[in-house]
Amino acid sequence: MKPTRSVVAAAVTLFALGSTALAEAPKAVGEGEGEVDIVAWPGYIERGETDKAYDWVTSFEKETGCKVNVKTAATSDEMVTLMNQGGFDLVTASGDASLRLVAGKKVQPINVDLIPSWKTVDERLQNAPWHTVDGVHYGVPFQWGPNVLAYNSDVFKEAPKSWSVVFVEQNLPDGKSNKGRVQAYDGPIYIADAALYLMKNKPELGIKNPYELNKDQYAAAIALLQAQRALIGRYWHDAMVQVDDFKNEGVVASSSWPFQVNLLAADKKPVASTIPQEGATGWADTTMMHSEAKHPNCAYKWLEHSLSPKLQGDLASWFGSVPSVPAACKGNELLTDTGCATNGFDNFEKIWFWRTPTAKCEKEGGCVPYSQWAKDYIAILGK
Repeated sequence: MKPTRSVVAAAVTLFALGSTALAEAPKAVGEGEGEVDIVAWPGYIERGETDKAYDWVTSFEKETGCKVNVKTAATSDEMVTLMNQGGFDLVTASGDASLRLVAGKKVQPINVDLIPSWKTVDERLQNAPWHTVDGVHYGVPFQWGPNVLAYNSDVFKEAPKSWSVVFVEQNLPDGKSNKGRVQAYDGPIYIADAALYLMKNKPELGIKNPYELNKDQYAAAIALLQAQRALIGRYWHDAMVQVDDFKNEGVVASSSWPFQVNLLAADKKPVASTIPQEGATGWADTTMMHSEAKHPNCAYKWLEHSLSPKLQGDLASWFGSVPSVPAACKGNELLTDTGCATNGFDNFEKIWFWRTPTAKCEKEGGCVPYSQWAKDYIAILGK
């Protein structure tokens, strides 16, 4: 995917809707306040509690005196809710949350001049439209990657070629139905995965962008997900619960993150992942600062720390993601010099990165907005 004009248009739309007035970014970083509170995806802020080899918090705390407090969130909607409630300094927001936070005045502009390592950020990310509005940066790129198809390699001797194994009822290679043995993501943004599948398999719908759907295209995606409902054993949002489901609950295929696949592989479970022929959605995550952050100095110190090649490489190895700092791709013992290529460094243009759908869109002239996505997906899940 080339996340350029269409995402910029969404940014402008959201910006206008939010009537966001630019707050003045700080001119200097002072003494730390003693702590920093971060909302993060699971696996993003590690201090060696799960595996001693993966710890990028302890050294930061020792060097800065800023204690790191972490609240994990399983979905972008949860992140937005937590930031709306307040009490946090930073959030590792994906593109389907970042512009909502800008429009809602919940995050503040970032003075990149106060982040010495900014110049080392991948040029493809420095001005990415999911954190840059009217030339103003609202965050620091953290990690990115695809939403993969995880599968049981005992059931699938060869990697599935299509997402149809989770969308369409069928017998799998072991001769058994996929009904009750597959999962889907518990978040409205998953509607884009259905749209991406339809782009390839129902070209007559004319879908050009899975986040820009007119009423007919959207109706087709919803119909696909309604039919899928009968197949789903569980809608996942907790990464660790999904890991357990692959181990103990008979799940054999699902949308997933490389994080879960890595944990299962490390535990010697027969689980692998692939990006099917239809392609994949994905996430490019940005660390953003709350507009009312109580610990801004510690927050800025963390933003700089977050770009260190050591952290970036260790995290990419742990999560199965791609660093936002290309220098992390070489010389990291955990990631190895082939890790970035393995995790998809060269697939940037092929990923449809998460972003918030809006009513005004580039291709169709009028699209179904995210508010409707959220309402209809809740109805599908039966919540």
